[in-house]
Amino acid sequence: MVIRGAVQGVGFRPFVFRLAQELGLKGWVINSGAGVFIEAEAAEPVLREFLRRLETEKPTISFIHSLEALYLDPVGFTTFEIRESSDGEKTALILPDIATCPDCLREIFDPANRRYQYPFTNCTNCGPRFTIIESLPYDRPRTTMKKFVMCEACSREYLDPADRRFHAQPNACAQCGPELALWDAEGKPLARKQPALLAAAEAVRAGQIVAVKGLGGFHLLADARREDVVCELRRRKRREEKPFALMFPSYELVLRHCAASEVEWRLLRAPESPIVLLRRLADDDGLAPSIAPRNPYLGAMLPYTPLHHLLMNAVGFPVVATSGNLSEEPICTDENEAVRRLRGIADFFLIHNRPILRHVDDSVVREMGGRELVIRRARGFAPLPVYVDRELPAVLAVGAHQKNSISVSVHSQVFISQHIGDLENEASYEAFRSAVSAFEAFYELKPAAVACDMHPDYMSTQYARASTLPLVAVQHHYAHILSCMAENHLRTPVLGIAWDGSGFGPDGTVWGGEILHVSDDGFRRVAHLRPFLLPGSEKAVREPRRCALGLLYEVFGQDAFDTGLVPAGVFSDDELEVFPRMLCHRINSPATTSAGRLFDGFASLLNLRHRARFEGQAAMELEFALAGASVDDGYPFEICTNGDTLVMDWEPAVRAALRQKNDSLAVASARFHNMLVAMGVEVAKRIGEQKVVLSGGCFQNRYLTERFISTLREAGFQPYWHQRVPPNDGGIALGQLMAAAAQLRRE
Repeated sequence: MVIRGAVQGVGFRPFVFRLAQELGLKGWVINSGAGVFIEAEAAEPVLREFLRRLETEKPTISFIHSLEALYLDPVGFTTFEIRESSDGEKTALILPDIATCPDCLREIFDPANRRYQYPFTNCTNCGPRFTIIESLPYDRPRTTMKKFVMCEACSREYLDPADRRFHAQPNACAQCGPELALWDAEGKPLARKQPALLAAAEAVRAGQIVAVKGLGGFHLLADARREDVVCELRRRKRREEKPFALMFPSYELVLRHCAASEVEWRLLRAPESPIVLLRRLADDDGLAPSIAPRNPYLGAMLPYTPLHHLLMNAVGFPVVATSGNLSEEPICTDENEAVRRLRGIADFFLIHNRPILRHVDDSVVREMGGRELVIRRARGFAPLPVYVDRELPAVLAVGAHQKNSISVSVHSQVFISQHIGDLENEASYEAFRSAVSAFEAFYELKPAAVACDMHPDYMSTQYARASTLPLVAVQHHYAHILSCMAENHLRTPVLGIAWDGSGFGPDGTVWGGEILHVSDDGFRRVAHLRPFLLPGSEKAVREPRRCALGLLYEVFGQDAFDTGLVPAGVFSDDELEVFPRMLCHRINSPATTSAGRLFDGFASLLNLRHRARFEGQAAMELEFALAGASVDDGYPFEICTNGDTLVMDWEPAVRAALRQKNDSLAVASARFHNMLVAMGVEVAKRIGEQKVVLSGGCFQNRYLTERFISTLREAGFQPYWHQRVPPNDGGIALGQLMAAAAQLRRE
């Protein structure tokens, strides 16, 4: 029989071995590139019991996608054994890195245990996977653990079917495994093993910044209670206001600072151990204000490796745990590279000698609609696949320019890479190319086509165009909808609401507030937000005031400047000379239908945020501003027609917002959000398609998404939204792949 799914690196072969011994079966089990293969001999009733228990008693962190059994004549096996792995077609799942299990956690804090305080303790139920594997099938010689020869005690565990470390590929202990070292800021060794860990903890306690090599790269750790330390980290890292993630020593300490629902509680303690966005307690004053300025949420996570558990136990308080990089760069994975790239940021480096094959950031999730929503898909989630209900041709999809990830298809599985990041520099582009090479090598992929975004300037698109493979360019918002459809196993037709910051439209304009009708033949743009101009083009992304100016000019023309509608002090006198000419003559002022830029424009019109320090800041603060508002109505709007396309016109909302300046910011924000939902639902009613799909970066907004869900349901529609694939551009590669596969099938 062949078993496919998450069945390698989870103790599945030892489980099969023990079950076979219990039932008296003879035969063998192996890992292969496609999954787990078993040949077993016994009486037919015993074999049926074996099949039943394989599915009902499998290891907790495994899952079976398919089990194909074929009855053959017996050949006379005399024992049951685990055989050496075989090669063959590569379709097996590579598991993500898994957080420390309770058994290993108990051992590292038990003075009587031989792994007491050993920071690389693991077993078949936890530990590194994706970050150490070189190739399939998953065996120690194909991982970065191959350089560590197991001692006699570890070998006994590895070979003992009754031990939970039976065939645990990263198995090690302090006698034979990886070890820690502490370096100073210049890379000079200061200490080894346990003294290195204790010295690093003491440095954090003293207010210094320590770079720590973890599972998928380096963290920068600093005291989260001290404002001076957090501000110094911001200065060194060149990260002005974007929130920092926090690591807490325990769940109990999380609850001193944050509220957590049942869903959020489960996410914090899940094997994926992501960063979870939690609402900060109103009376919390124990953390530095600069951790998340003007943000009611904290990104909280718990220790997820033995190293982190031991370090946080020694520190004893919450720490900033942000990625070990400069802004816009991938995180460092090698200690020598870290000393070079983090010079001037870290005071010390806590490193180890287990190589990291690929960078993997911490995943970020939040609760949405009563379930999890992955915002950044990385450690704990990648590279698990999305299963589809049809056979797919082999396709490589190279994703978007921002929040890049890539995907490949193998039969009915789409494997999605870890979050790679924005392709803004050579380091990020090299990480992107490495991800492509790794996934093609894992599955010995020979793509029939490469799928990319339509935007000609995206680095990922240029990579695809330089390929010799047939090219399928996919419209950005169509890819968003197909991504959500694939995750939810939806077939056409659907109505897709794709709202985000920007995407290249087939008409050459900047789309972003789109409603698409998706059918087997592709998509039709049935509605969009009324377009407006962006003076300065890309500069408007970081300056919401420019978006506001575009809105005012679209509504009032030159009168926007002559009648004092432009807020005083927001623009210099020189700018007020230049911007009217730019808009009038459309100089570097492209038109956009972007919902994200509409958020930015209203944030500025409401005097909330005129310049953004990081992407999405204005829209986030507009969402946060509505906290406590009990407003059920929205700003007025109109639905107009332009040929066979509906136009969602926000002009009445702009005029109302200017008239109702006495409204509180909370009320104004609620009315803006409610208007957007009412617009989308009204279009859905006019189109009449029952299945409505929500995708795009705007649907990271909890209030917007949950109000859409409830309002659509009340109106008789069935809404669908993302769960384990991000609604932002991190999910684009999945949609691109589905579009390319459909085109290849049609051809």
